[in-house]
Amino acid sequence: MLLDLIRSRLDTLSKAEYKVAQAVLRHPADTVRDNITALAHSAKVSEPTVVRFCRTLGYEGWQEFKLKLAQGLALALPGASELPMQDDLASDLVDKICSRSINTLLDLRNNLEPLAIERALHILGRAARIEFYGHGTSGIIAADAQHKFFRSGVPSVAYADPAIHAIAASLLRSGDVVVAISQRGTNRALLHSVALARQGGADIIVLAPSGTPLAELATVQIAIDLVFNTDPYTPISARLAYLVVIDILAVGMALQRGPEFRKKMQHAQKALQERDLQFDSFIG
Repeated sequence: MLLDLIRSRLDTLSKAEYKVAQAVLRHPADTVRDNITALAHSAKVSEPTVVRFCRTLGYEGWQEFKLKLAQGLALALPGASELPMQDDLASDLVDKICSRSINTLLDLRNNLEPLAIERALHILGRAARIEFYGHGTSGIIAADAQHKFFRSGVPSVAYADPAIHAIAASLLRSGDVVVAISQRGTNRALLHSVALARQGGADIIVLAPSGTPLAELATVQIAIDLVFNTDPYTPISARLAYLVVIDILAVGMALQRGPEFRKKMQHAQKALQERDLQFDSFIG
């Protein structure tokens, strides 16, 4: 949600922009209802400062910021901003965790750039080889991506070990693609491997927050600007958002390859089902 993004950026704002942020956080509904003059008056700053604040957060100006804030407030489910507590009942946990995950996906849907997805699909569609790099939680996402993409018929592999993906990256050439996955976009080992892949001529698709060092190395960046570090539990929701983006790319690539590819996928699925039936009869 946009309010979470503002909270996460407080330490990076100028003194004047900080005043605007606090005014928005105190009265988000008033911010949506009123005009820029009212917000500037409430924050005791000038209107140009409000515009700078909006642009610092990645929006073109006041109107786009206000629209995104309104969308976030309208779609947000109760409980999503509440921290899980030691004495929470099971019903409380169901409400909080599910609401947080739903709100994360709504944020993703509202902010994901279709043009970036389209450009990434164009690159993936002509790839000779696809390699997925990620560390920690992002390594789990990379493994999930490899599981989905290898069925496309394009050689695909996932690496979470820095030494291994550094070696692999140094061997890539033009026509190969690296999908670099990071929830922070600052990991030095990942940056090193991506730079090696670029030197060899590979295209780089980055799934990471915008404005990060990793994003700067991208051929195409799919910006995933979600707040996940406000408490120890939010990475779960952030991971879900990244997995959904992987699904979008995998489905999009499958559709691009047309009916013949679909037949191959159905043949592979049938083979897997037949194998499962053999195991069932053996156990039975």
